[in-house]
Amino acid sequence: MAAAVDRYTCFYLGCEFECDVSMGAASRACASGERVHMSHEEWPAITTTVADPAAIAGGLGKDEIHIWKLVYDPATRRAPLLALLAAYMGVEVGDVTLIEGEHGRPALAAGHGSSVDFNWSHSGDRAVAAMGHGVSLGIDIEHVRARPRALEIAERYFSHTEFAALKSVPPEQRSAAFLDIWTAKEAVLKALGRGIAFGLHRLDISVDDGQPRLRRLEGEDVADWNLQRIPVEIGSVTTLAWRGAMRRCRIFSLANAG
Repeated sequence: MAAAVDRYTCFYLGCEFECDVSMGAASRACASGERVHMSHEEWPAITTTVADPAAIAGGLGKDEIHIWKLVYDPATRRAPLLALLAAYMGVEVGDVTLIEGEHGRPALAAGHGSSVDFNWSHSGDRAVAAMGHGVSLGIDIEHVRARPRALEIAERYFSHTEFAALKSVPPEQRSAAFLDIWTAKEAVLKALGRGIAFGLHRLDISVDDGQPRLRRLEGEDVADWNLQRIPVEIGSVTTLAWRGAMRRCRIFSLANAG
């Protein structure tokens, strides 16, 4: 008989999730309240599984953001997102209508009112969706893989400060460091309702102790913004952004999300 695996609720960089004691010293230190930096390979596994998102949806507080780990299939595209939105809105999936904003950001059609605010992102066979009330959200997920053109892209599109910071990173760590900045920029621009065409150089991101920080955003007071690293998937980088007060981030995984 397999030994029972102890689980605990873990808070890390403002996020609540569940992890196993089997995930190693970093996870156990995190659970004890010690602030630790974990590499992308060391993030605790998300073990919270929820068969009925509607049961969670009703508990979404005005000071919270719910993040869902989903399976992405190009054949079904937005189907998992639509199912989640239906649960949070208390309607049938077929009644959910999405529109695209001027810069391609999906949003609920006007007839739905302001029942829930959301954003989502997918990379490979994984997706993440963020849900909240009265907040404009942006989230981005990218799988960590070799990116030999990272410096070239950063020199062309990032700010001078970001390029210099990336250039100082050891080559073997540069692909992940590139995604630290990239996902944060994408998340901010999505929360802003703008796309990459806005100009990646018009905002500055730094990464301190594994946590992204917004240092500059043209036309905005950076003090009004929050950036949050989300430990959703081992081997991926996910960043959440929103304008407004600090909120409690809660992470969930659908039962079929693997």
